[in-house]
Amino acid sequence: MSNKHGNLSINSDNIFPIIKKWLYSDHDIFYRELISNGCDAITKLKKLDLIGEYELPADYEPKIQILVNPEDKTLKFIDNGLGMTADEVEEYINQIAFSGATDFLEKYKDKASEEQIIGHFGLGFYSAFMVADAVHIDSLSYQKDAVPVHWECDGGTEFDMKDGSKTTVGTEITLFLNEDCLEFANEYRAKEVIEKYCSFMPTAIYLSKEHAEEEYETIPADEVTEKDKVIETIVEEAKFEEKENEDGTKEQVEVSPRTEKAKIVKRPTALYRKVFQDYKEPLFWIHLNMDYPFNLKGILYFPKINTEYDSIEGTIKLYNNQVFIADNIKEVIPEFLMLLKGVIDCPDLPLNVSRSALQNDGFVKKISDYITKKVADKLSGMCKTDKESYEKYWDDISPFIKFGCLKDEKFCDKMNDYILFKNLDDKYLTLPECLKVENEKPESEDSSSEAENASDNAETSDNTDAPNETEGEKDSRRPVYYVTDTQQQGQYINMFKEQGMDAVILDHNIDTSFITQLERRNEKIRFVRIDADLTDSMKEEVPEEELKEAADTLTETFRKALNNENLKVSVEKLKNPEISSVITLSEEGRRMQDMMKMYGMAGMDSSMFGGDQTLILNANNKLVTYILENKDSEHVPAFCEQLYDLALLSNHPLSPDAMSKFIARSNQIMLLLAK
Repeated sequence: MSNKHGNLSINSDNIFPIIKKWLYSDHDIFYRELISNGCDAITKLKKLDLIGEYELPADYEPKIQILVNPEDKTLKFIDNGLGMTADEVEEYINQIAFSGATDFLEKYKDKASEEQIIGHFGLGFYSAFMVADAVHIDSLSYQKDAVPVHWECDGGTEFDMKDGSKTTVGTEITLFLNEDCLEFANEYRAKEVIEKYCSFMPTAIYLSKEHAEEEYETIPADEVTEKDKVIETIVEEAKFEEKENEDGTKEQVEVSPRTEKAKIVKRPTALYRKVFQDYKEPLFWIHLNMDYPFNLKGILYFPKINTEYDSIEGTIKLYNNQVFIADNIKEVIPEFLMLLKGVIDCPDLPLNVSRSALQNDGFVKKISDYITKKVADKLSGMCKTDKESYEKYWDDISPFIKFGCLKDEKFCDKMNDYILFKNLDDKYLTLPECLKVENEKPESEDSSSEAENASDNAETSDNTDAPNETEGEKDSRRPVYYVTDTQQQGQYINMFKEQGMDAVILDHNIDTSFITQLERRNEKIRFVRIDADLTDSMKEEVPEEELKEAADTLTETFRKALNNENLKVSVEKLKNPEISSVITLSEEGRRMQDMMKMYGMAGMDSSMFGGDQTLILNANNKLVTYILENKDSEHVPAFCEQLYDLALLSNHPLSPDAMSKFIARSNQIMLLLAK
């Protein structure tokens, strides 16, 4: 590229006095504008890498460097984003297209918002001239064989542009500060402004003094990460003191443990952790950017939230034109999003509005709906286009999504087909995929009508009330089997796997309410815990009359042995002869128990829902056969108690008293075998 000298495409004689006149009261805003531009460039480069149009280096670390130099009176903003070619500099920097200074001033004479002036015309870069006598740009585009470009302007309407010398992809902007604004070359002042405006930027910001020696910090050795540059490891050995015991003996007692610390190159400004007092980095974030019908910008962070949902507390800070209003205003921020952390700036939100006025404001409701939609769009889009990352985050974000589905019907509708379920092979399936897999499994004749009546995909219902169903109607809904404890329910899981059946894992305390919500909104499915009943595929097909006599005898025997006249007993011929007994509890009874535990009423479950519990005995098992044929033996009561407890153990832990009896009985039975 040959050297080029020209005039900026402006219809007024000089734009810079206008910028300074309008923005002088907040002239530190240039920090926000230049850092934002760098973040945008980095985001665009990462997007190109994602879609395969560019390959980022393996060690790529997105970052923005800010170098202050009080001696040279300069300030540099350096990003490693996508950079610019000479043609792009011509388009984005040299051509400032608006009708002229007079019209510009006339149009905005009643608007004191610098955000509207700068943002409306994309003049963020030119805010640098509020504090600088001259500005230089050095940029190298990501494009193959791109030539670096150097651009400079001294604050007038003339510029010079020529080939540059930059060797790394990205952009470097150098501000030569005027005498009135040398404060911005002070490192502490720079940090103050960055924290004021850029506390929620999604890219790490490195602030340092140019040409200064490296600074160091000392941290515990176990907190060192791959990004840290370790200078040395400092070991402090444990310290001991001699202590005399009561019996006169002496011993060495440790008074301070051995520690290892690492001296590392000082880390960059960790703005996310500083603003939100959160040690963990966010999993990912969502950008909010809307111009119509209201102006709203912001960012929402997804922290790791795999703890119990009722103990999660996020912080979403609400601003009006950089003026802080409050944290977590419920009228603006949907309730379930309170689990997140972030910042939202809405210039159109009145500052003097009371909470009661906000509640009745349709405009505020639109803001809330927009934020919900953007979150749902981000999550569903990630599931559709980057399912691998979505799966990686799922265990951490699933409580948040499930809570959102319970609290917000529109969010639930949008997320219905993008909720993931981990199956017994640790694979993640959406609800439609769960049903598709179920359809592909071989089915017995008894269950074929169920398959014909069920839809391949979940259909969303607008009615959130559970329909009034007969038992027959309920049975026609396709079952999705689930597990709440993979260890406790191991026997049932093995039975499922033996028959080539699958189940999903639902082990969070929110899941009981969540699956009830899904059933209400998906008319063709029902969730069934794997120990709610035994499926036909696990049993041999035998006429009911064949087992009636055995069932009557065993019911009487077990009721007498367990001293429980209300015990429900069922006898089946299970395909696996090694299984002697299992306990089933109806799905309705199970959910009621879970709800009672959630509300601190767990002690009532065994007495209130015993009628829903059934002891199933396997007629193909030798021990059950022995009890049937020797019901009057003196050993049968102990065997009955043992089989019952074994079945309970596969369903839930025994009480301390029951466990003590089970252990004592086990010893007695082993002694019988030893004789």
